[in-house]
Amino acid sequence: MDEIETDKQPVLSKLTALSHAGRLDIFRLLVTAGGEGLNAGEIAVALELRPNTLSQHLTMLSAAHLIRPQREGRNIRYFAEIPAMGELLGFLMQDCCGRSPDICQKALETLKIHK
Repeated sequence: MDEIETDKQPVLSKLTALSHAGRLDIFRLLVTAGGEGLNAGEIAVALELRPNTLSQHLTMLSAAHLIRPQREGRNIRYFAEIPAMGELLGFLMQDCCGRSPDICQKALETLKIHK
C-alpha cells in the first residue's frame, strides 16, 4: 500500500462504518445527544436494536474513531467524536468547487466544527 492509500485509510474506515443504516442511525443519534452522550440501553431503546446487533455496531463505530465509550460503573456511555466527523467532512470537501473556496464558502462555514 503506498503512502497516499495509507493516508486515506482512516477516512475509508469512517466511511465504511457509516455505510450501514443502523450504524449511521446510531452515530446521528449520538450527535444529537451532544455532550451528554447515551448509554447502550438508551441507544437500543431509541433505535429498537437487539443488544448483540447494537454491540457489533458500537464496536465498529468505536474502531473507526467516530464514537467514544466511557465506562460508568456497570454501564458504558457513548459519545459522538465531533472532531472526527469534522475531519471527515473536511477531507471530503477539501478540493470542492474546483479549489475555489469562495464559490462554496457558505457551505464550508456551515460545516466548520470547532474542536
